[in-house]
Amino acid sequence: MNVNVGTLDRIIRAVLGVVLLWLAFFSGVPAMEAGALKWIAAVVGIVMLVVAVVRVCPIYSILGIRTCRA
Repeated sequence: MNVNVGTLDRIIRAVLGVVLLWLAFFSGVPAMEAGALKWIAAVVGIVMLVVAVVRVCPIYSILGIRTCRA
């Protein structure tokens, strides 16, 4: 797989992933205590962190988008 996620995109995804995981497990927000929303936020947060680390976004690959330099 070719790298298709640039530096700024990686930073945004990493921050968003950490924020979603914090909201899901440590925030104490009543909406996150319900169950389904908590686990959706956790899964999306983990996916964002994984994409930030490996620098490959499957959706970008399908759409032919690249946010990194060649």
